[in-house]
Amino acid sequence: MGTLPKDVIQEIIRDQNFKNPADVYSFLKESFKDVLQELLEGEMDATLGYSRDEASSKTTDNSRNGYTKKTVRSELGPVELSIPRDRKGEFEPKIVPKFKRDVSGIEEKVISLYARGLSTRDIHDQIKDLYGVEISAEMVSKITDHIVPEIKEWQNRPLEKMYPFIFMDAIHYKIRDDACVVTKAAYVVMGINIEGNKDILGIWIGENESSKFWLGVLNELKNRGIEDVLLFCVDGLTGIKEAINATFPKSEIQRCIIHQLRNSFKFVSYKDLKAFSKDFKSVYSAPSEEAAMDNLIEVKNRWGKQYPYAFKSWENNWEVLSPFYKYPNEVRRIVYTTNIIEGVNRQFRKVTKTKSVFPSDASLEKMLYLATRNVIKKWTQRYRNWDQVLSQLMIMYEDRLLKYI
Repeated sequence: MGTLPKDVIQEIIRDQNFKNPADVYSFLKESFKDVLQELLEGEMDATLGYSRDEASSKTTDNSRNGYTKKTVRSELGPVELSIPRDRKGEFEPKIVPKFKRDVSGIEEKVISLYARGLSTRDIHDQIKDLYGVEISAEMVSKITDHIVPEIKEWQNRPLEKMYPFIFMDAIHYKIRDDACVVTKAAYVVMGINIEGNKDILGIWIGENESSKFWLGVLNELKNRGIEDVLLFCVDGLTGIKEAINATFPKSEIQRCIIHQLRNSFKFVSYKDLKAFSKDFKSVYSAPSEEAAMDNLIEVKNRWGKQYPYAFKSWENNWEVLSPFYKYPNEVRRIVYTTNIIEGVNRQFRKVTKTKSVFPSDASLEKMLYLATRNVIKKWTQRYRNWDQVLSQLMIMYEDRLLKYI
């Protein structure tokens, strides 16, 4: 849309005799009101089929029936309008729809600020500075409630039939539950599809993880369309192994190597940590499972008496650590760590750091969904070297992959 012609602007300046920017603002606000009012009148004319000065030639038994006062929020501040009424109640204005009291984009701005993790007070101050409108905590909640149907639709959307990799992790928050504050986890599930594109498949909020909980999550993923997963990458989630075996029995389960190393290193004295980690590299960089086990035994013989607990979790969890060794380097780089999903969790922490306690599960869900939406927007390219990864997977799982390509 073009700007006003220069001669029109000059005429306005002469007629209005502006003294300061406040006069310009006031003029724009009144002009905006006049334009909206005329648009409403035009919509009423279109609904009835005649204008006010053509009433004598009307062909409908419907007619105007006065006005209803309505104040709407705008980028120029509050604007009072007179909404036309008709006797039959058929008029449905489009420019200012029924029940809508914001014509400025303020709601979108509030949601955008909320998605960035701003506190209610910060949102109030920003909106007041920009628009001169007071936004209470209750109003912020009501505005952000508008995305609840969108969240439900997103959480229940159909998924693809095959995901070579699915990552699962949890991030914990304090949430008010009746009169108490409890710690709950947001369980995040992220997948890499057969084209190498990342996506967050869903977020579930719950108090206690268990086989039953994870069984519900995985069955939900199946009901949304997933037929097969080559490898689940997890990090010590309670009950997850049993649930995966029950729902996707052909899938491998890989525990995060990096987290396993951190768990081992915390039992090692700082003075020995450098030497210990250097020796342990022979375990996680071994070319095969057999070599890895031999190297683990060798490192344990060297350090086991001094730091027995550094090896206990490796031995207890070998079944979900060892699948790593069957893969080539291109695949190992993906499953070596759950950092791919921890990057998402970092974004979540960034936007939730202003909230020490969430008032409800729903408020946490809204903020995480909006953060998710922002994260996914940045995922415009497929996973690095995906052609090599897919080629390796095709050799290993040709019978399972071929029907999805």
